[in-house]
Amino acid sequence: MVKLLSAGVLIFLFSAPVSAVEYEDHDGMLMDHGDGHLMDMAGGMVMGQNSSTLPGGCDSIAETKEITVHAGHKYAEKFPGRMFAFDTQEFNFKPCTKLTVHFINDDNVRHQWMMHGLPKYLYPKGMFHLEISGPAKISGTLILPPGDKTYLVHCDIAQHMEKGMKAQLKVGKGDGDLPSIPGVTAYVIADDYKGSLSTVMADVSAAAEAAPTVVANKPAPVSQPPKEDSVISGVTVIGLVIGLLFAPFLAKKFKGMSVSEAIATIFDWVRAGIELVVKLLSRLMKLVISNKNKILPGK
Repeated sequence: MVKLLSAGVLIFLFSAPVSAVEYEDHDGMLMDHGDGHLMDMAGGMVMGQNSSTLPGGCDSIAETKEITVHAGHKYAEKFPGRMFAFDTQEFNFKPCTKLTVHFINDDNVRHQWMMHGLPKYLYPKGMFHLEISGPAKISGTLILPPGDKTYLVHCDIAQHMEKGMKAQLKVGKGDGDLPSIPGVTAYVIADDYKGSLSTVMADVSAAAEAAPTVVANKPAPVSQPPKEDSVISGVTVIGLVIGLLFAPFLAKKFKGMSVSEAIATIFDWVRAGIELVVKLLSRLMKLVISNKNKILPGK
């Protein structure tokens, strides 16, 4: 009996340190880099820290609240198909609430608690952001804006939000629910767990067998005759260029004339142009005929 008790005590003593999780507390190590941006050498980060400046529309702090939010793989077990999650998926506070968030990362990877859509005149990046590699904890404070609005809270590490780490925070009554919040709203793309592996493999095999047939029966592409260039477009462009070049001259020439006088002037120009072309053609014809009548030497 004594041996059994001794063995039990030894097992308890050795198992206790293994089961206990030590969280590294980064709150005392953060350095202020300005604009509410706090960091430490171990990788802890707070962005959007604001514990004193009231947002526009807030005459005073409505109430002071503190919440503790856990993040980790184990909180996603109740949501089929999810990999990561917060322990709470929905928060609700009064407008102008001074809120302190204690963020605890239970995993051995990096997680974030990031809130989007805040006014940029007060929060330069438009967000409040807690980030830490776990197991660890970190805290930050912000003052919520006035009005009824629903804000997205999520982890922005690659694929963490898509795998379930997202929530919504409603200020006042909020302005609706966000999609795909685990346990709160329906997923935009619902997971399907009805099929089995054999069913999926059968569908893939059937699709692979049907693919060559579809390609073989595909009609040959019909060759299209080359399209001729449009003459009208070219003539139009040339006309516009000529019009732009001669517009100042014409405006100066027709200044002070009546409509009938301007038309008569244009007809005179056209007549003179035709006469000039006729004279040039006549001279060209005479030159060609005279060259043909010349007698070459030796003939």
